[in-house]
Amino acid sequence: MKNINLTCIIDDDPIFVFGTKKLMQSSGYCKQFLVFENGKIAIEHLSDVIKHGGKMPEIILLDLNMPVMDGWQFLDAFIKKYPNQDVHIFIVTSSIDQADIDKAASYKLVSNYVVKPLQRDQILEMIQATIDGTAN
Repeated sequence: MKNINLTCIIDDDPIFVFGTKKLMQSSGYCKQFLVFENGKIAIEHLSDVIKHGGKMPEIILLDLNMPVMDGWQFLDAFIKKYPNQDVHIFIVTSSIDQADIDKAASYKLVSNYVVKPLQRDQILEMIQATIDGTAN
């Protein structure tokens, strides 16, 4: 099976980040990660990557509630800068608010909305959907 070359985790919770990286590494399908504690740092870094000819991550796991620039602000900035990027964005959040779920569904680049805590089978489904091209 094909591997995911790079996953980006945008979340300010170090315990979630640690656990998610461990689960993804143990799957054997993803070993490289970019981790950012808010959307502002993430968008600035991804802009530098593109500017210097680098590749965008294949998967972005995005929290909604973060300081400085939240997930919605990141999504809006990302779509404005990179409307045609081949990236699969999975919102992974503690929010069970139906308004957030509906709003996420309105973004074409959002592949899925997952409520924390993230389970191993959910990670494997995200990876498989990305590899198969069925995400988004």
